[in-house]
Amino acid sequence: MKAAPQDQQRLLDLQELDSSLARLAHRKRTLPEIAEIAALQGKADELRTRLVNAQTDLLDLDREQAKAEQDVEQVRARADRDQKRLDSGLVTSAKDLSGLQSELTSLQRRQDELEEVVLEIMERREIAEAKVTEVQAEKADLDATLGELDTARTKAEQEIDGESGLTVSARAGVATDIPADLLGLYDKLRDQFDGVGAAALLRGQCQGCRLALNTSDLNRIRAAAPDDIVRCEECRRILVRTAESGL
Repeated sequence: MKAAPQDQQRLLDLQELDSSLARLAHRKRTLPEIAEIAALQGKADELRTRLVNAQTDLLDLDREQAKAEQDVEQVRARADRDQKRLDSGLVTSAKDLSGLQSELTSLQRRQDELEEVVLEIMERREIAEAKVTEVQAEKADLDATLGELDTARTKAEQEIDGESGLTVSARAGVATDIPADLLGLYDKLRDQFDGVGAAALLRGQCQGCRLALNTSDLNRIRAAAPDDIVRCEECRRILVRTAESGL
């Protein structure tokens, strides 16, 4: 393959733009905000689980408290009925009176026990409610931090995308200056060799693989016509000759 020296020189301009696009893509993939968000997502998941568990515990205690209070009301209602019977004077039998008084005493004791249970549940519920509030506050703080990081990431990505767009436009302009067959070879090599399809020969060294060419290879390149496409024997990339090639 042959190409005018100036067309070969344009490959270096194209390669610089492609390398810039690769660097921009790498920057976008490795934004510090992405790593920070990923690191905090684990904590966010943990907080969500803790909050669900804390809220579930609180709901269980609400049900337990409602049941205990219902039990107290049932005992109290029964005691009220017995007390009214006792106060009505309709119960005249000494045995029945004794039974009512005994039952009232038993009901009062049961009511006292159930009220203690209610108080104990209320204390546990207060602790559970405080835990829910604490986890909610932690989650709110973390959500705010994640929101700030996401905003910063989006802004950085937009800036990179803007720069990438300008670079893509510049690349398109340079690509039109390069013959199709040379451009095709360059793109093929760029796909094969980590995004670098062409490199300058600088003072006897290939700038693609950073290896110095031996005397035999340098002599071969010196003997090549200016429009010959020469390749590095080590990395097989296109070697572009410049005034600083050391030939």
